[in-house]
Amino acid sequence: MPRFEPFAGLRYETAVAGSIDDVSCPPYDVITPERRAELMARSPYNMVRLEMPEGLGLPGSGDAGPRAARATLDAWRAAGVLRRDPEPAFYGYRTTAPPGRHPARHTVGVVGSLTLEPPGVGILPHEETTPGSRAGHSRLLPALRVNVSPIWVLSPTAGLADLAAGAGESSPVVAHALDEDGVLHEIWRITDPDRIEAIGRLVGSAPLVLADGHHRYETAMAYHEARVAGGHVDDSGSAALMAYVVELSEEQLHVQAIHRLVLGLAEPSRLLTALTPLFSLEATARPDPSISERMASAGAPAVVTGRGTWLAHPRAEPTTPADDLDSQRVDAALSEVVAVPGVSIAYQHGWEAVSAAVAAGQADAALLLRPPTLRQILELSRDGHRMPPKTSFFWPKPRSGLVLRELDA
Repeated sequence: MPRFEPFAGLRYETAVAGSIDDVSCPPYDVITPERRAELMARSPYNMVRLEMPEGLGLPGSGDAGPRAARATLDAWRAAGVLRRDPEPAFYGYRTTAPPGRHPARHTVGVVGSLTLEPPGVGILPHEETTPGSRAGHSRLLPALRVNVSPIWVLSPTAGLADLAAGAGESSPVVAHALDEDGVLHEIWRITDPDRIEAIGRLVGSAPLVLADGHHRYETAMAYHEARVAGGHVDDSGSAALMAYVVELSEEQLHVQAIHRLVLGLAEPSRLLTALTPLFSLEATARPDPSISERMASAGAPAVVTGRGTWLAHPRAEPTTPADDLDSQRVDAALSEVVAVPGVSIAYQHGWEAVSAAVAAGQADAALLLRPPTLRQILELSRDGHRMPPKTSFFWPKPRSGLVLRELDA
């Protein structure tokens, strides 16, 4: 079963670094080049310098990015920008979304050190990963020897939110940040031995579902295995990684879909032709705030081109739980489209961004998907099945920079 333990976190000293609003950043997988430039300009201490150093993963960049990130980390430690907490702790983590953006508005979890193990027993992945995404970070982790951002895992056992919040024994917030979406992120230290023991026991009582951070988990596993193979059998630091654990419940989680943008398709009607064997197309109004409700009511994804919008009703009843996923059906249909030279697929969450990309000609067409349900995520992962890559988008994502975990602490 999973092993979840406290650690002495490395945190910003705000008297030196300034506001956490200005020095924290999103996890690397949602940082665009434009967003990275904005974050770099916001503060000389912004965590993006460690999370996504210049040139990371680009062909020919080698170890330049990781070396620069390590030099930055060492300089920040020496200058007192980052300081290690005096004793191990779990870190309660709460996000509060603006009204109307999250069904419950609040997500409350715990950040701690999760021991690595091969996926499939104590840790259950729920999605396949795309090739190549680990390229740069496979070099960054050995250089930094620090977990900059936590992976996100789900516990099927109830009670974690109450333990994190304290139920009358709450701890003072030690760091908070307001992100670009207006979400408030707050953390507090949990040092009471009884609460620590109860949290570790609860998280370790059942297999955890890996919600977000599949690449980081695989990268950490590969790094630890390489360390052991190289004779570093006592490297307990690399045998775990920082994880944000949240109850797998409707009250705590908000899952969005990740949509498909079709690029390089000279004639969008080819997409409609490719979809016809699997879907019956019904014309509908252009995407607006009602599009998600229309898709849910029809039980169908939607197709968007410059010429119109259609609800894509599946022709066949699902024969397995995996078949009842929009991502599974749509990706099967798109396999014919991407076989055309020059055609590619990009991924984007948020129907507004997808619709705008098609309207501006940045994408030739798009498919809006319905998100998987929490029940689908739990049942498929327990059965050893993985959803297609880029099926789910858990929101709001934890902020990088509120707390870091040092492998050598």
